[in-house]
Amino acid sequence: MAIRNIVKEGDPVLNKVCRPVERFDEKLATLLDDMYETMVAGEGVGLAAPQVGVLRRIFVIDIGEGRQDFVNPKIIKTKGVQEGSEGCLSCPGEFGITKRPMYVTVCAQNRYGDQFTINAEGLFAKAICHENDHLDGILFKEHVIRPIDPEELRPKKR
Repeated sequence: MAIRNIVKEGDPVLNKVCRPVERFDEKLATLLDDMYETMVAGEGVGLAAPQVGVLRRIFVIDIGEGRQDFVNPKIIKTKGVQEGSEGCLSCPGEFGITKRPMYVTVCAQNRYGDQFTINAEGLFAKAICHENDHLDGILFKEHVIRPIDPEELRPKKR
């Protein structure tokens, strides 16, 4: 495994629509492992393939409940609304309040090509929507309803 460079806002790769994965091989497994290691090193909860310069429909998420790999994901249902803070490893130091679905149902494949369906809520649903947007060339900033000063996110001293 290796930590890859994270593509930053302004790089045109972040505005492109990704192609589906067709080969489920060792190269894909290495990419998924590298993406996870890169996400952890960057202290993120999700990372999409275009954020490491790869235009494929892949993302990884770990909101503290274990790693989940998504290959060729499709959000098939959304419900409810949540507002909360959001940031992105490709937009360091920038945060905003976004509106996202509270619940999502997503179909995807794992690293072996096996299909699965997940019902997610709260932070997990937000992360899925955020990373899935990357696969369509959309940054979280398009969903921001109010920018946040990074100081607002720091814990208050007692």
